[in-house]
Amino acid sequence: MSNNNNIRIKNKRANREYFLLDRYVAGIVLTGTEIKSIRNGKANLADAYCIFDNGELFIRGMHIAEYNYGSYNNHLTKRDRKLLLTKRELKKLNNKVKEKGFTIVPTLLFINEHGLAKLEVALARGKHYYDKREDLKKRDTQREINRHMKR
Repeated sequence: MSNNNNIRIKNKRANREYFLLDRYVAGIVLTGTEIKSIRNGKANLADAYCIFDNGELFIRGMHIAEYNYGSYNNHLTKRDRKLLLTKRELKKLNNKVKEKGFTIVPTLLFINEHGLAKLEVALARGKHYYDKREDLKKRDTQREINRHMKR
């Protein structure tokens, strides 16, 4: 088996759109062709979000491309996938999500050292327009400082 630990698919929109408060690493229930596509780096978290259904956490909108060598039993690209967390973590997240303004967003999809796909999710609060502008200003000033330090 080759070393697939270098698969790290980030959700770049998450940092831009939300304040990320708590982070959790969750397992994902996948089919065989889904894990093969992830190992090929063919997944996208851009429009994904997490929801609770009967006390269980699911990721919705995560796109995993069809596996090239999959047969008739290839997976659906955007189906809901169950996330695996401890009961304590699920209860804590469920209580927070019921509060106004909180949501759960996926931030990183990766393969751990045992070859399993894991998803880092974060409890998040949405940013306002002026918060996003403030972040852009900070990033620009930091870039200017770094540019002058290199000279």
